[in-house]
Amino acid sequence: MCDTCGCNVTPGNEYLIRPDGKHALTDGKVSVNLLKNLLSENDHQAAHNRAHFDNRGVLAVNLMSSPGGGKTALLEATVELLKDEFRIGVIEGDLETENDAQRLRARGVPAIQITTGSACHLDAHMVHDALHKLELAPLDVLFIENVGNLVCPASFDLGHHYNVVLLSVTEGDDKPAKYPVMFRGADVMLISKTDLLPAIDEFDPVRATSNLRNLANRAPAYSISSKTGEGMQTWVDWLREQITTQRLRVVSGQTARPRIQSHKAHVGHGL
Repeated sequence: MCDTCGCNVTPGNEYLIRPDGKHALTDGKVSVNLLKNLLSENDHQAAHNRAHFDNRGVLAVNLMSSPGGGKTALLEATVELLKDEFRIGVIEGDLETENDAQRLRARGVPAIQITTGSACHLDAHMVHDALHKLELAPLDVLFIENVGNLVCPASFDLGHHYNVVLLSVTEGDDKPAKYPVMFRGADVMLISKTDLLPAIDEFDPVRATSNLRNLANRAPAYSISSKTGEGMQTWVDWLREQITTQRLRVVSGQTARPRIQSHKAHVGHGL
């Protein structure tokens, strides 16, 4: 999709294709090379961001879902469970408004809002710009709440360590099969809003997990409700483990990379 609709060009990287930019268009050709250059620039910036996180011992987690999948509610519930144990920061991505960032700030969390305008995903350049407004040193974990979209965000490395994909029970248990790029890239799948299952009996969590497994993805799949707290302990236990592991990686000079689909498979073909 990004390669056909043009959303590879974002507010974070558009300076690269301006007349005086590094990858300025100098003729009228439809440039696959331009897309490759932008993706390469993104990956270079992502590596810089990840080194920035690692140097400060911060675990960076990318949250992705459809619009209304429950990402901000998950963050609010996670903050309540871990606020006395870990220092949490958030980068919020939306086309417009600071609504979600304000919700997190109300809970005492430093939250930086990125408004993407027409871009349907965050990229590494936008995250880098946001980091200039956020003090990383005091943090243990940084959540990057991506723009609500089950397509484009999956293919962009932001410099984070893990992808967490939310699948709301209101969406249908076939979403992993319909959006394989997103769910193939999940390091964890959270089946969210399980408190609604009694009213949506056509959603089967077992079938949703089976659809994830059919993508050859063995990532953990947890059923949770941010509203009732069901399953939240399992989620925060996973998060504790990753924060501890990140600290050990920092000591040994290692890092972790998320499951990112290769851009080479998509250039010129859409997603």
